[in-house]
Amino acid sequence: MGKMARRCGRATSRFSEEHEISVGMTATAAFVVCLCLAFPPAAEAGLYTASDQIVLLSEQNVGSVLVNSSAAMVVEFYASWCGHCISFSPFYKKLARDIKEWKPAVNMAAIDCAADENVKICTEYKIRGYPTIKFFHANSSANSLGMPYRGFSRDVRELRHMIIDSLEYPGDPWPPACPPLEPTSEAEINNFFETNTVQHLALIFEDDKSYIGREVTLDLLQFENITVRRVLDTEEHLVSKLGVTEFPSCYLYYPDGRFERLVVKFEVRTFYVYALQRLPGVVRSGKPPPVFTELLKNRTEEPWRDFNSSRVYMADLESALHYSLRVELALRSVINGQALTALKDYISVLAKYFPGRPVVMNLLKSLNSWLQNQNKGPISYEAFRERVDNTAQVPDAALPEGVRWVGCQGSQPHFRRYPCGVWTLFHVLTVQANNTGDSDPKEVLKAMRNYIHNFFGCRYCAEHFENMAREGLDVVTSLPSAVLWLWYRHNRVNNRIAGDLSEDPFFPKIQWPSPEMCPSCHTVKDNGEHSWNEAQVIPFLGSHFSSSRILTDYLEDEDRILETQRAKHSRQLQESLGQRHVERIVREASNPITSPPPSSVQEGVEDEGPQEEEEGPQDEMEAYEEDNEGGEENPAPAASDRGHQRTHRIPSIIGMRLRPRREDIVDLDSFVNQHFKAKALQQAASSLVKQRTLQTKVEQEPRPAFSLGMELDAGLGMVGLQPVDDFNELNSIHQGKGLKKRELAGQYFKREAEFDHKGHWMSVITIGFSDLDISLCVILYALSFTCLLAMCVFFRSRLRRRRFKFALP
Repeated sequence: MGKMARRCGRATSRFSEEHEISVGMTATAAFVVCLCLAFPPAAEAGLYTASDQIVLLSEQNVGSVLVNSSAAMVVEFYASWCGHCISFSPFYKKLARDIKEWKPAVNMAAIDCAADENVKICTEYKIRGYPTIKFFHANSSANSLGMPYRGFSRDVRELRHMIIDSLEYPGDPWPPACPPLEPTSEAEINNFFETNTVQHLALIFEDDKSYIGREVTLDLLQFENITVRRVLDTEEHLVSKLGVTEFPSCYLYYPDGRFERLVVKFEVRTFYVYALQRLPGVVRSGKPPPVFTELLKNRTEEPWRDFNSSRVYMADLESALHYSLRVELALRSVINGQALTALKDYISVLAKYFPGRPVVMNLLKSLNSWLQNQNKGPISYEAFRERVDNTAQVPDAALPEGVRWVGCQGSQPHFRRYPCGVWTLFHVLTVQANNTGDSDPKEVLKAMRNYIHNFFGCRYCAEHFENMAREGLDVVTSLPSAVLWLWYRHNRVNNRIAGDLSEDPFFPKIQWPSPEMCPSCHTVKDNGEHSWNEAQVIPFLGSHFSSSRILTDYLEDEDRILETQRAKHSRQLQESLGQRHVERIVREASNPITSPPPSSVQEGVEDEGPQEEEEGPQDEMEAYEEDNEGGEENPAPAASDRGHQRTHRIPSIIGMRLRPRREDIVDLDSFVNQHFKAKALQQAASSLVKQRTLQTKVEQEPRPAFSLGMELDAGLGMVGLQPVDDFNELNSIHQGKGLKKRELAGQYFKREAEFDHKGHWMSVITIGFSDLDISLCVILYALSFTCLLAMCVFFRSRLRRRRFKFALP
């Protein structure tokens, strides 16, 4: 009775003055715990990691965590080589997840005494065997050795009860953030709302040996607008007033004096907590209240889409694919090694099991086929992106661009969305693989693990997922077990990040599916502990993520997607060709003398020059289409390469690939003119001073002037006069062009005067042939001559021998 009286006295005061005092200390304790989790020490190499929601102790942080802490600490001292410690670690991790909501009143930690740097710490705390669990009350002194737990079992429920007993141990300091755990009285209940402003008061009626009321009180420690009190069955007047007949049972008491029983499927801790957390106005401490749907619909950034929370939407799956393939993978400019293997596995799984629309499936299969053939080292993301955007123009294949979240939309732009889409995507893939029944049980899980490890943008999340996969992926031996593995790990993640800043208050993290969504998935053990009915969970997951139940609301029409894709490709092609054409014109304008002529027809007939130049882009378009036949993407040749190919139409005997010619008939005169013009242009570039002198000399000659075409024809003994007087009828551009050609012609004839008649004919004979061509011809002729000479000598000698035989008597 003395213990109860002491607790009652503390309870009445904690709702007034002491409640405000504890807020600051609670924040301090939470800050210390966050620091420990955010900066894990080297002890993470032991049996536990930061993903287990356990503070990892080391020489650097042991003092700040255990000494003068505002929260009570439960610490395991273990050795990583100890077999019993290894077998006990899963239960300790489960306990940490089970009492996660008890922070900052109670927190859990662990230290590896097998590490050299921790031996001194374990010695100071008088550790003699492993594992050893000690309880450190709040505000422990530096010389406190903690209270050891002797004979503890591997039952999480019993460990949880031992912690509660330690909290209530007489004489120990009470954690400032911990609510009262002792039973309440009818008088306190009648006066409760006079000193408190919470909306709900939950009364749990139970017997003296029950721990449900205290556990629920600690489970709701981090929630506002609700208070939980336990009422013993000895409060006969209150029990009869409310008509309580079952123990345990929960009733809600309102400020107007009304009482209402809380209806749950099972009268146990888990169902009480779930129901109380979802009462109107109950929110997690520090979280804003949920935003009502009406307010979300009025947002101007993005319209709110109404959806059914019990269904999966194809829009979420396609949005996850878009972000994954076009945004997340774009962070790597080059993909090679393990990352390339992970990408191949990821795309292969998508092509096999993604239940998408025909256009999306065609795109994924085409992408997978191309990717599996990339066996010559790394690939660039640019090449990968071209395949995702279907620049090869595979028929009826496209992946919609942009995101359109429906079931994964959040109350704010930074909530849910892509992480929700990734989880949904892989749940669908595991269920689809299970439905096929002919694949490796770990195929989808390995692809998911490797993708997240190599590409997932949140590296902290990727590390946590890798920790889960490393410790438990080996238990997957069948396709149904793969479905359960992913579901169970998803719930572990929900438990770990519940209450974090990343949690959407409109969609709180819960253990899914909820009792409302799947009542048969939840059951209770004989000791009152909640348990999952896996025999019912598997059918529920198979139905929920089935391809036949995926809704297609808010999807863009397939014909419109294909039309948008074609328009985009056409626009990109036009822009690319236009840019190349502009670059070629700028390059030729910056160096007009040394640039080769664009076409033989343009050089032969000057009046058609502008027309040919205008047709350049069309020629480039046709050439681009010819080079890309069969879905192969070859870059268009540069402007200088195209000019070179058009100038030298005669092939050498080296097997070079030529572009199909547009004309069937070649004008030899214009071809020869072009050849000598090129030589004249090269000589003109060597000396500009001589050009000016020659220009003055040529213009002062009294004889009629001729164009460059006439002078070259005359040099070859051909007829083709083109008086310069005819150019007076052209515009100023053609006049300047004719003047330049006269200058180059004079330069050319000055050099040609030095050659004899033999040199002229040699230059004519070797037109269009390289030195290698001529050398090979000479060698072949020499070999032919040698063979003929040898045959001649052989037959002459044979004929002489025959004549000699006939001459014998």
